[in-house]
Amino acid sequence: MPSLDLGSALRAAHGADPAAIPDVVLRLLGELGGTDVVVYLVDFAQTTLEPLPDRSTHANVTHSEEVATTIAGRAFADQRPVTAERPDGVRVWVPINEGSDRTGVLAVTLPEMTDDAVTACQEIGLFTGYLIATQARSTDLYNLHRRRRSLSVPASMQWDLLPPLVLKTGRAAIAAVLEPAYEVGGDCFDYALNDPVLDVAVFDPVGHGVRSALIAALCMGSYRHDRREGHTLEQMHEHLDVLLTREFSDREFATGQLARIDLDTGTMTWTNAGHPLPMLIRGGQLVSEIECSPTTPWGLGDLVGPSGRATVATEALEPGDAVLFYTDGVVEAHQPGADQFGAERLADLIGRHSSDQLEPEEILRRLVRAVLEHQHDRLGDDATLVLVQWNGRRSP
Repeated sequence: MPSLDLGSALRAAHGADPAAIPDVVLRLLGELGGTDVVVYLVDFAQTTLEPLPDRSTHANVTHSEEVATTIAGRAFADQRPVTAERPDGVRVWVPINEGSDRTGVLAVTLPEMTDDAVTACQEIGLFTGYLIATQARSTDLYNLHRRRRSLSVPASMQWDLLPPLVLKTGRAAIAAVLEPAYEVGGDCFDYALNDPVLDVAVFDPVGHGVRSALIAALCMGSYRHDRREGHTLEQMHEHLDVLLTREFSDREFATGQLARIDLDTGTMTWTNAGHPLPMLIRGGQLVSEIECSPTTPWGLGDLVGPSGRATVATEALEPGDAVLFYTDGVVEAHQPGADQFGAERLADLIGRHSSDQLEPEEILRRLVRAVLEHQHDRLGDDATLVLVQWNGRRSP
């Protein structure tokens, strides 16, 4: 079985409307002997895989696949092909990715199992991810099929603000997760890779709902503007405080952190606006929290008077180190009368999952499942986790 012919793939996709993606993929796999093709997209909470409807009758799959308990889910969670023998051939599930971001799973039945066949399916899975990402800019189709239920207005605002949940390069990786996925209304994060610098930010506006989402939007807008203008961390930090103080009342503010990692050296510099300290993971084990003298939260400048200059802390990362940023909704999650999830439990789980050598995005997916289980799937506050890993200096 030959590998994907990129020219043929581009011609098949050229001019196709968004609803025709499954048919385009079927055509590509059909040339390779594939049948019963299903394109699954992961839902916003990353708990189920939702099949994209198609206009043919080759598969007719209408039910969701659970990430935690199905073969399709295993292909998504492990980010590798999974196969199963069938009377009519071999069923293959391969990840669909857009760059590093986990988009879903492609399922197909092949007449026989060969390494070349699986490689071709993987290539088509990657192509499908890029095709979906390109089409998503001009349609709501994929957004709607990722929803198991309606998003709240604040959640819709938040998701539209965010960068991809996963970024991976040879020297660094970032993964993030937000809950409650369908009702999040405040927490947000951002990052930008401008080699050799990786910028990361986490914001946690006070409250929950539309007003918090508006504060988050202003935080993200100010941060992106200043970052692109070439401002220092200290300047970005102080501009955020001035802007939120001017635009919102003295009871509306945001905590958060701004970080910058030099990928050539592993040096991380960062500022802290009244936010929980991040955790350093080294060799698959939690080492410690990373210290930085905090300022007051952004937006309290008029309330507390001049805050002075923001403290910029420095941390020397070693190759393979990871830093976990999180919001207080993670550690404060609890049922009435029960213990909070707590930083100690979070530290234990991050160490355990890191030692299992899981991918950063899968570590976070499991962490947030544990937080939700602790609160019986009903969080009282937004919970956001961002894991940043430095892999080391560029090879000569």
